[in-house]
Amino acid sequence: MSTDDAPPTLDYPTEEITLSVNGEEVTADVEPRHKLSDFLRDSQGLRGVRVGCEHGVCGACTVLLDGDAIKSCLTYAVQADGREVETVEGLAEDGTLHPIQESFHEEHALQCGFCTSGFVMATKELLDDEPDPDEEDIERGLADNICRCTGYQNIYDAVLRAADRMDGEEAEGDAGAEAEK
Repeated sequence: MSTDDAPPTLDYPTEEITLSVNGEEVTADVEPRHKLSDFLRDSQGLRGVRVGCEHGVCGACTVLLDGDAIKSCLTYAVQADGREVETVEGLAEDGTLHPIQESFHEEHALQCGFCTSGFVMATKELLDDEPDPDEEDIERGLADNICRCTGYQNIYDAVLRAADRMDGEEAEGDAGAEAEK
């Protein structure tokens, strides 16, 4: 073997994808084997997408894909082509936390914080589908997420608080709209 031999290059095929990430259109070339979680973290710098078990068990990587909570560690980036992805970074607007984020903060539903963004996104899907959840709805809605610190009661309290807050904001918005008529 000659020492002048260049190391072999590994050229993998790529596909161009275009998707919406937190409301902004993104176009990129990705390898078909590239996971959505890695694409969001490494290519888009969205560190709120946590990678825990990489087997779809813990839910730390949960994001919304066209409004549905999915495990981004089990989804290839090419599967998001032409679709809308929302991460925890997309919830706050103009520096103001989303009511779900505020509620998690106020109820101390953070523990170590590693799982929090996945729980927040699962909660977003839950409250979008069921704005007035009971304990059973919350248990079912968050069943795919694991808090290894076992801080579930605070998380459940945060979901209920967020539901109340979001319902109140809608009511205030409705009242304001009625007053403008």
